[in-house]
Amino acid sequence: MTNSCKKEQFYSKGNLSFSVDTVVFDTIFTTIGSTTQNFKFYNNDNKKLLIEEIELMGGKNSPFRINIDGISDISHKSIEMLAKDSLYGFVEVTLGINNQILPMIVEDSIRFRTNGKDQFLKLAVWGQDAYFHYKDLNEGTWPNDKPHVIYGAAYVDSSKTLVIQKNTKIHLHKNSMLFVYKGTLQINGEKGGEVQMLGDRLEEFYKNVSGQYYGIYLHESRPCTIDYLIQKNGSSGVHITGNNPFNSPSDYNLTITNSILTNNANYGFFLYDGGKLKAENCIISKNGVHSLFVLRGASFDFTHCDIVGYGSSKSAAVGIMNYFDGIASNIPFGNFKNTVIYGPQNYEIALDTVNPSNTAGLINLNFNNCVIRYKDGSNHPMFQNSVYFNEDPKFTSTSEGDFKPLPGSSLSDRGSSSYALPYDIEGTPRNMSAPDIGAYEF
Repeated sequence: MTNSCKKEQFYSKGNLSFSVDTVVFDTIFTTIGSTTQNFKFYNNDNKKLLIEEIELMGGKNSPFRINIDGISDISHKSIEMLAKDSLYGFVEVTLGINNQILPMIVEDSIRFRTNGKDQFLKLAVWGQDAYFHYKDLNEGTWPNDKPHVIYGAAYVDSSKTLVIQKNTKIHLHKNSMLFVYKGTLQINGEKGGEVQMLGDRLEEFYKNVSGQYYGIYLHESRPCTIDYLIQKNGSSGVHITGNNPFNSPSDYNLTITNSILTNNANYGFFLYDGGKLKAENCIISKNGVHSLFVLRGASFDFTHCDIVGYGSSKSAAVGIMNYFDGIASNIPFGNFKNTVIYGPQNYEIALDTVNPSNTAGLINLNFNNCVIRYKDGSNHPMFQNSVYFNEDPKFTSTSEGDFKPLPGSSLSDRGSSSYALPYDIEGTPRNMSAPDIGAYEF
């Protein structure tokens, strides 16, 4: 028997084609890795093709990493492609610190060598240097010339004060938090110079993804203040737990004004076990569980606020429990003044209470000049003092998070002059004799 061998025939004149000519990454922070981008390359011929080498031109010094058809390396040799076949390539990037204030552009390329002919796929990333906080103690004033990235936690310890200036951008990595333990936090934004708190993934895909980081935690804090903060996409916006024994009875753990907390996976505000919150001209919206969640022992005072639902779940905008883990305690006061509590549910206030006794579990809620979504609310004993039920606020666009009321809104001129704040969240003067309910004067 005679055996004959036939030599494989590879297409020797064709070119590869690519799904893109450049793999582009949105802005990423130095030392924080990117998401993975992919591309495809094609053999469009009717014969097999041999790629002699696929090489990352920057080599080991490149910030980019490539993976070709499941194998990670800077160089891949002798890759066969069947006729009319395609393969995937994957790219990631991590940038080193460059101590520059302005964003930088970093480029590289992947060379595909076929039959001695080179083709190049470009790689590009916009990088941003930042101040990084990794389980560090913080006090004094943060500079605002570069973003601040929190990886794990940034702590403000007992009796220390951290001041965050206007125009500061704060980005938190997954499972990270700004944690104040018996200290003081001052966020001093202003209109047009808001402090922004977001996740550290800057790709467009993450623009509206909730749950990217934990948020702000105030534990037994001294009186803290926040003005003009835009907080978005966390697990929760602000946690307030416990009261500091050195605080006076009139002190709040947090006084927050002119701020927006939105699109958090769980809560906008979480209050528990003695935590005290005062909020004015704030919009808390589109949070996954409750925009305001109050557990046993906490107190709060809202004036000219929008506490609204429209999040990913069917939970009420406000949730209140006078117990936790089998233990009940009083909610000394919970005030809503010139405030709208609204959303798509029939009941936008959810009360989960154990029977109060003379010693524990008493709830003291006060509603004054509020518009509330609550079916049959006029028959409920907890409401009083000019509460308007189930009347459309006519927000501009709940899906886009624009809660400025349109003409004909039920919020118009229904606020009480006794609780009127001189300016709204945009700095517009209020009609002090008949202010509009909510954060906007319109």
